[in-house]
Amino acid sequence: MMNKISFVISSAIVLSFLMVGPSTAQEVKKGFRSSENEGWMVNVEEAYQLSEKTNKPILANFTGSDWCGWCKKLKAEVFNKPEFKEWAEENVVLLELDYPRRTSLPEAQQKQNAELQQAFRVTGFPTIWMFDLDRPDGKKFQIQAYGKTGYAAGGPNKYTQNLDKMLELKEKSVN
Repeated sequence: MMNKISFVISSAIVLSFLMVGPSTAQEVKKGFRSSENEGWMVNVEEAYQLSEKTNKPILANFTGSDWCGWCKKLKAEVFNKPEFKEWAEENVVLLELDYPRRTSLPEAQQKQNAELQQAFRVTGFPTIWMFDLDRPDGKKFQIQAYGKTGYAAGGPNKYTQNLDKMLELKEKSVN
């Protein structure tokens, strides 16, 4: 698994998927249910726009919020903690990509999440990816991935240490 991540990072493989951007802020929000988690966006277009504005990478949480035990554990032990929220506010744009079983998401959100799951080859939950997006042709996103992780014990400080290593890879790729 680590070899795959190293390969993606070292060879700067860029994944692409088609997603035509909306033209107005109202259209961006249309068809998406908000995250129940404070500070997390659910629309990749909004996350991309904020990422561009702030020059922060996106941290995407692929989760099964209402059925995945490890996802619930990660949320309780890391994402809900003030230390993580403070770290995230300073370093990343948070994007929640949910795959619930007991509730349904709007069709546009389901489609977006399915496309991202396929683009990142996510097969298990939780999967956390850190990446930047670019849209050189104005239509297709290109993804520059810096790494992925899942649930890891140790609380928010230990978890963010791993994420800091991904941020270092981003810095190295820029220089």
